Amino acid sequence: MIIEKLLDIYTSCTLCPRACGVNRTKGETGYCGLTAEMVLDCAFAHHGEEPPLSGTSGSGTIFFSSCNLGCIYCQNYQISHTVRGEKYTASRLARIMLDLQKQGCHNIGPVTPTPQSPSIMHALSLARAQGLTVPFIYNCGGYENPEVIRMLSGMVDIYLPDFKYGLEEDAINFSDAPGYPRFALDSIREMVRQVGDGLLMKKGVAVRGVIIRHLILPGRLENSQKALQLLKEEIPAGVAISLMAQYSPMPKVRAHPQLGRRLRPAEYRQILDFALNLGFENLFVQEVGGHELTPDFDSDPPFDPPPDK
Repeated sequence: MIIEKLLDIYTSCTLCPRACGVNRTKGETGYCGLTAEMVLDCAFAHHGEEPPLSGTSGSGTIFFSSCNLGCIYCQNYQISHTVRGEKYTASRLARIMLDLQKQGCHNIGPVTPTPQSPSIMHALSLARAQGLTVPFIYNCGGYENPEVIRMLSGMVDIYLPDFKYGLEEDAINFSDAPGYPRFALDSIREMVRQVGDGLLMKKGVAVRGVIIRHLILPGRLENSQKALQLLKEEIPAGVAISLMAQYSPMPKVRAHPQLGRRLRPAEYRQILDFALNLGFENLFVQEVGGHELTPDFDSDPPFDPPPDK
C-alpha cells in the first residue's frame, strides 16, 4: 500500500532533493530538523489564497512547522525556520481536516507538506475514510523529489507549487537549494501529468488542476524572467501562473542590498508585461502596495492577506 511505502521513507529520508538519508523514526534529523513525529502550528479557514481556492468560505489551510528550504527572506519564517508547534498523530490531523470541512472550507491545503508528507497523506487517507470529500491541495515550495510526487498520484486533487527560481545561483544564495530549477520543473511536470494542465472548476471553485506560484523578489527581475522562460518552454501553456507581489523584508534581510525593501510597482509591472509578452494568458495578479501582507504566527489566527484577483 502506498501509505506504507511513503512512511517507510522516514527510515532513510529522501523526501526532498537533499536526500539526507537519516532514520527519522529513530529520532535522527536532517536539514529540516524534524523526526518522524508530525509538527504543525495552526489550521484555519484562509481567505487570502487565489480566488478559485479561497472561494467564498475559505481554504482549509494547515500550516506545518519547518521546511526543506532555507529561504533567508521567508515570509513564514516564524514557523518555517523552527520546529515549534504541536505534535500531531495522523488520526488527530484527520479530525482537523474533517473539522475544516465541517466549517465550510472548500478544500484542505497543508502548507509546506514536503518534509512531513508521509504522515500528512496517512491522515488524508484516514479522513477520506471518515467522510472527507473536499479537494486536497498540495501547497509546496517546489524543491521536491519527483519520485515522491509520483507516489502521490491519485491522492492529490490540486497542486500548488512554488517555482521560486529560474537562476540556480539565486536558489543557492537565497534558499540553499542547489539544483532547484531542475527538481522543481521535473516535479511540476509530474504534477501536471497527474491532474492536468487546466483548472477544473465547480461553482466557481477549483476541484482539480495546478497553479504555479512565483514570488517576485526585489532587484532580482532577471531571476523572474528566467523562471517564466523555463515555464514557457517546459510546462504546458494551460497551467495557471500566480505572480505574487507580496514580498516583505523579514528581519534577517532588512540590511540586504537587494532583499531589504518591498517590491516596487514598476518591477511588478515589468515582470507582468514580460509574462504577457511570452504568451501567458492564465495569470493571477496582485496589487503592489505598502500595506502589510505577511502573516503573524504569534497572533491567533495569523493575519490573513488580501486575495489575489
